[in-house]
Amino acid sequence: MSSEETKQTTAPGEAQTQAPAAEQTQAPAPAEELNPDGTPLSDKQRRKRAEKAEKERIKAEKAARLAAEQAARQAAEVDYATENYGPLPMNQSQEHTNRQLFAIEDIHPDKDGQPITLVARLQTSRAPSAKLVFFNLRQSMQCVQATMAVTPEKISRQMTKWAASVTPESLVLIEGTISKVPKPIESPSVTIKDAEVKISKMFVQVPVTWEGQIPFYVDDATRSDAEIEASQNTPRPLPPIALDTRLDNRVLDLRTPTNQAIFRLNHGVCKLFREFLENNGFIEIHTPKLQGAATESGASVFKVDYFKGKAFLAQSPQLGKQMAISADFGRVYEIGPVFRAEDSNTHRHMTEFTGLDLEMAFQDHYHEVVDLLNQLFMFIFSELPKRYATEIATIRRQFPAEEFLVPEKPVRLDFKEGVQMLRDAGYDINDLDDLSTETERALGKLVRDKYHTDFYALDKFPLDIRPFYTMPDPKDNRYSNSYDFFMRGQEILSGAQRVHDAKFLEERLAAANIPVSAMKHYVDAFRLGTPPHAGGGIGLERVVMLYLGLGNIRRASMFPRDPKRLEP
Repeated sequence: MSSEETKQTTAPGEAQTQAPAAEQTQAPAPAEELNPDGTPLSDKQRRKRAEKAEKERIKAEKAARLAAEQAARQAAEVDYATENYGPLPMNQSQEHTNRQLFAIEDIHPDKDGQPITLVARLQTSRAPSAKLVFFNLRQSMQCVQATMAVTPEKISRQMTKWAASVTPESLVLIEGTISKVPKPIESPSVTIKDAEVKISKMFVQVPVTWEGQIPFYVDDATRSDAEIEASQNTPRPLPPIALDTRLDNRVLDLRTPTNQAIFRLNHGVCKLFREFLENNGFIEIHTPKLQGAATESGASVFKVDYFKGKAFLAQSPQLGKQMAISADFGRVYEIGPVFRAEDSNTHRHMTEFTGLDLEMAFQDHYHEVVDLLNQLFMFIFSELPKRYATEIATIRRQFPAEEFLVPEKPVRLDFKEGVQMLRDAGYDINDLDDLSTETERALGKLVRDKYHTDFYALDKFPLDIRPFYTMPDPKDNRYSNSYDFFMRGQEILSGAQRVHDAKFLEERLAAANIPVSAMKHYVDAFRLGTPPHAGGGIGLERVVMLYLGLGNIRRASMFPRDPKRLEP
């Protein structure tokens, strides 16, 4: 059988006999580079060609790298987080979502990982890198730290850049999760120290559109004088903010946690005032603030145009309260505005303030009313620290003050006793002189040292320095059945037994050079028979200022009015 036949009869799948090694195909060796004339290259030529090839290789690698970087940039420019941030349309009540919003005060490390949605003021922001932003978010007195970090598919660089540019004091809608922090947050403005918010979505609900930079930052407006003073010799001194600057921009100033606390305590005093009086049989009334005659002194009332005539802004609800007693309401109170046209620019005077007034018919003696007033104040002073401890602590951080001392039993001194205490301390004062601001303060210190109290009452003032409707003392008509209450040596209440006999009231009006005809309706109320009664008027802002040690009554008034300020 021939060899060809043998090949043809090989079974399928059987390996054919391998050809000898000499017959296998081999890759040809690289030909040696030659010159055009066929001669071998010199060493110099070989070196130059190698250098050229290396340059071309480096150039190609650079081009490839630049192309890769450009591709990466193009990929980064694709913002994958556009649905997670940005401004919201103006709220025109387009929809009612019933979304459950979280309160900052409820953020707690025990809720680690819990998703939350909240609306807050953006107080401050800080971006240590392009991938991370820190925020302080504020609701009223509470402030929490929040962070936003770049993450794949959720938070892009564009999102962190936008978030870092949002103007402070904007209202922002935040979605995120509560995160327990490994150690307490050191920022003094943050009130939630052991947890923060990890932001996943952020929207501006209401932007700040103020032209230029806002007058001051809330963070700066919350500093204490001691903090500001201590920072002045450091590389980054804190800016002091003048009271007038604050009052000129009062809405911004009222956003500070301190002011939020002050006016919650202001509300607390009114609430406790109402609570005590209503538990003691009083009802609330509302008397007119426009009157046809001056009630105390023509020099201290505001005259206003009233159609074709003139009217006066009420210095107190005094006349209305007394007429209510004559109408047999027995025990009444009012919380309302009081106007005083006094060109006084002190730390404790305003031309408009809030009066807490009460009037009460008594059985035998006006001290029944004095005793009730003492009980009222003792109730307020005992309940404020219990119900408003958080607010008081917040205020103390910015306005540290000596503790307000309250006696176990109320202290009431006769005016003559107070004068004698001042004389014993070296003050030259007559028995029938009114107390000046200086002697009031001095007496307050003497009482504090002797009785360990910042709150006391002074009884039996000289008659000539009290209003016409004050009842004279039955034993010495140089004095009167009148009293003032003091806090930290400053008056916060003035009151008295009122003249309730019509004939005697006419005599008192004549002595004050006030025509009976000018107050006919008032006098007629007593001609109908009025029970003996007494009362008082309390200055709300003074009580708050002195209890907290704020130093200026304007800090206790939301929008203060004085001889130089009618706005905002």
